[in-house]
Amino acid sequence: MNQKSTQPLRTFALILLPLATAVIHISLRFPDLVFILNGIGYVTFLGAYLLGRERLGKRFRWVRYGFIAYTGVTILLWVLFGARTPLGYLTKVIEALLVGLLVTDRT
Repeated sequence: MNQKSTQPLRTFALILLPLATAVIHISLRFPDLVFILNGIGYVTFLGAYLLGRERLGKRFRWVRYGFIAYTGVTILLWVLFGARTPLGYLTKVIEALLVGLLVTDRT
């Protein structure tokens, strides 16, 4: 398959993965402010990622780099302080997939 034929699937995944981890973080420890802010951060980066492509031009790459860094820090903090639960591991798999998509996104 070429890149054009996989683009709708990649776009769907780039929307679904941050939304999934945002919902998990917001609902997991409600009303824990750190988890709520983390979930809001994912939604914010997703919005910037989706809306910024055409508006930011070449500067859009900084949104992508920020999204990768934000997700990476979230994973790192979980490694250092997070609960080792099945949901925790699932969330980290989602976030790792998100990082992989963001790193390989060339649109």
